[in-house]
Amino acid sequence: MNVNINKVKIIVTVPLENVEEVRNAVCNVGAGVIGNYTHCSMSTKCIGTFKPNDNANPYIGENNKLEFVEEEKLEFVCICSLVKKVLAKLREVHPYEEPAIDIIPLLDESDFE
Repeated sequence: MNVNINKVKIIVTVPLENVEEVRNAVCNVGAGVIGNYTHCSMSTKCIGTFKPNDNANPYIGENNKLEFVEEEKLEFVCICSLVKKVLAKLREVHPYEEPAIDIIPLLDESDFE
């Protein structure tokens, strides 16, 4: 198998009231393109937990108190050449001081025999 990573999947959790803003922001700078389609994403409702320490400036919750927050896990693909630009825009519009971001390399169907 000859593997060449050209795309990644970016996953981030977002408060419910901010999902559309984050989705539109990252898609408007080039994420979420699959073939002839733009603004492709998937979101799943979830419960996020966190406990801000004394140095945190939380968007939701209180310092030193465990929080449970209804969020959406937003997923979208991105070509590798745009990842830095997309992440910069994501951080610009995301309300959290420290958004949890996963970046997963994707294999292409053509990589398989």
